[in-house]
Amino acid sequence: MEPSGGWTGPTAGEPAYVEGLHLERTDEDVREIAALADLLGEPTGLGGLLDDLRWPLRRARVVPRLLGRAVREAYRWDRYDERDEAWYPQGISTSADASDTEDVDGRRVLVTTWYSTGKDGVKRGSRVTFVDLDSRRYRHVLLVQAAFDEDGSLTLEPMNIHAGGIVWAGPYLHVAATSRGFVTARVDDIMRVPGDDDHPDRFGIEGRTLHSYGHRYVLPVRFTYRAHTDEGQERLRYSFLSLDRRSTPPALVAGEYALKAGATTRLARFPLDPATGQLATGDDGFSRPLAIDDGGVRQMQGAVLAEGRYHVTVSRGPWMPGSVCAGEPGSMRVHRWALPMGPEDLSWWPSTDRLWSVTEHPRRRWIVSMDRRRFD
Repeated sequence: MEPSGGWTGPTAGEPAYVEGLHLERTDEDVREIAALADLLGEPTGLGGLLDDLRWPLRRARVVPRLLGRAVREAYRWDRYDERDEAWYPQGISTSADASDTEDVDGRRVLVTTWYSTGKDGVKRGSRVTFVDLDSRRYRHVLLVQAAFDEDGSLTLEPMNIHAGGIVWAGPYLHVAATSRGFVTARVDDIMRVPGDDDHPDRFGIEGRTLHSYGHRYVLPVRFTYRAHTDEGQERLRYSFLSLDRRSTPPALVAGEYALKAGATTRLARFPLDPATGQLATGDDGFSRPLAIDDGGVRQMQGAVLAEGRYHVTVSRGPWMPGSVCAGEPGSMRVHRWALPMGPEDLSWWPSTDRLWSVTEHPRRRWIVSMDRRRFD
């Protein structure tokens, strides 16, 4: 597929879409989520969750810049989460993506994704974690898929995706699902599971009781943006996601992680409807990209547009520090040793001009922020 160029996006008239691939949104799980609410009670939503954060977020033990040359702030998870090999953090977004005021009821909030590794023999799916930067506390929320079986009974499944990136756009969380596209949940649907902290190994619905692998809160997925391609084209891998709020229209940025030689490293921008936080669609119901470029970086884990330039995190494995690449696709400058080992997704906080990322490896697991201007 040929690069489209024009990465600033159109500012007037009808946007020129790139043909060859598109996303198609599934029907919304309205009845299924209503049935889940009937079982668990009215959703607490994000406000109820933020009033019930449990675990402490701790300052890093060392001076942040010793973790990476560009690091200005660094936080650690609770001791258990810092070492846990059953769950790995991946994506990151913030209340600066979700709101023009960059906060939620006066709170500065991060949201991260984690995927279940299954190293202990149990695949638990994926989850999102809300972090209050002011109170320095957080809590995990399990992503689930509600459905009806052939008998009309409500069933529940864990959301088994890698969750390599996340965008918090208005009330919606868009979570990367690699070759499938991405899934979307609504923060107003967060529901409390009575007493489930006591059952970390149980999952599913038993009568009127729900178990969620020990998570006190669950968040059902509302719909999926399924990835499609035209004949002869290679399907885009939605390895990570970010939000470009400064473009007109605002855009969701998706990119591909690639390790093997010859694998594509494409970056794509899809227009968002600013009124809804969902992808804009054409008359045929499909969402097509405004631009695609194959000028990404091998082993990139996250990419975000900030002040008209791309900023990309690159992992060098579990023991080598990570890098940040900045510039235009195909001609990015590499800033080595900028991050700790294992950096993942990336998000930009405009008012502070900070880039936020999260690292994945046990015992080397941090949330970090960097001054974006360092990469100009």
